[in-house]
Amino acid sequence: MTSPLAAPLALPCGAVLPNRICKSAMSEGLADIENHSTPRLETLYRRWAHSGAGLLLSGNVQVDRMHLERPGNIVLDDDSGMGQLKALAKAGTGGGAHFWLQLSHTGRQVSDLINHAPLAPSCVEIDVPRALGTFAPPREMTEEEIAKVIAQFTFAAQKTKQAGFTGVELHAAHGYLLSQFLSPLTNRRTDRWGGSLENRARLLLKTLQSIRAAVGPEFPIGIKLNSSDFQKGGFTHAECLELVKLLNHSKLDLLELSGGSMEQPKPFGVTFKDEGEDAPRESTLKREAYFIEFAGAVRNVAEMPVMVTGNFRTVAGMVTALEAGELDMIGIGQPMISDPLAASKILSGEVDRIVDIGKTLNPFHLLGWLNYQIERLANGMDPDLTLSGEEAVERFTRIEQKNMLALLQRRGLPVRSVAAELAR
Repeated sequence: MTSPLAAPLALPCGAVLPNRICKSAMSEGLADIENHSTPRLETLYRRWAHSGAGLLLSGNVQVDRMHLERPGNIVLDDDSGMGQLKALAKAGTGGGAHFWLQLSHTGRQVSDLINHAPLAPSCVEIDVPRALGTFAPPREMTEEEIAKVIAQFTFAAQKTKQAGFTGVELHAAHGYLLSQFLSPLTNRRTDRWGGSLENRARLLLKTLQSIRAAVGPEFPIGIKLNSSDFQKGGFTHAECLELVKLLNHSKLDLLELSGGSMEQPKPFGVTFKDEGEDAPRESTLKREAYFIEFAGAVRNVAEMPVMVTGNFRTVAGMVTALEAGELDMIGIGQPMISDPLAASKILSGEVDRIVDIGKTLNPFHLLGWLNYQIERLANGMDPDLTLSGEEAVERFTRIEQKNMLALLQRRGLPVRSVAAELAR
């Protein structure tokens, strides 16, 4: 019997996804010194193009080069790099899957080595352990700067379509700029961009409206949204439900649900702060996907397809959630690094459980391990499942420091602190 995961999904814009599995967004950090795509990115996505997933989402493509999540982000804020971007689109769509660029603006979540005065809705500093990086106090955005951000997202979406990608996703989760506007913790404005949920959601809704007008009615647009910030005083699940009702009046094609932020990294199973009213109940913790119980409530009010990303590991769990009407699409990330053919094996019935490397690693080693394996895949190699978390973090840290040093040197920014780290 054909798995329900193999069923196509028709989007409101008319596009059809070949099946219900998505390779979810994971930051690659493989762009060149000009923040353009590279042959290594093409190698990576050419492999995932034949993974069996019906949709591939890129990691953080920034709309402003002064707001990078990491040195190797692709940036789409001018006309340069289009040849490289077209080559990447061709590589990622070569297997028949949809390939969407995830467009993002970090807001305050940018290293102070890159930006000493990042933009944010309000002057609220990020509160994270120093081991996660150092961040400058943000500067409250003016009306003109807010309008510029809308224009930047719109420009990037137009270039995405021109390059041959089949859609875009706006990153409005995980504490990035659009998410910062949604949260009362980070948005303390008293003008039309702050206060009520309708005001806090204005930037996201205006950006979506502007992009739709620019790319036309038949080009897919998705949004990645927190089901909750899982942080006391932050964007709540109740507010998420109200925002979804507002999005029902937009022309949105896919709503991806996640949760948390750099201050509260829930996708990695780490909790730094009081989770507030949305702290998961025992029944939720027993489910294999982090955000599935919240997703069911969203699906009940959403008029667009809903995708959930985060900790799906068994085929039975995926099928149960799909057949129960809790979601329309399954997002898997980490397993697509550990086994680039994971989606194909799920759809063919070859496996009933996918690789869960996170079970064997210290949570604080997981991100470095995954990033180092992406480096291997981009070099045309297979992932090394025998590599320890500690060793992977050490290797990846050296690579990332060199990338940061090269970026700062290219931009004429101070490099002393990075150079000191590299000399250790």
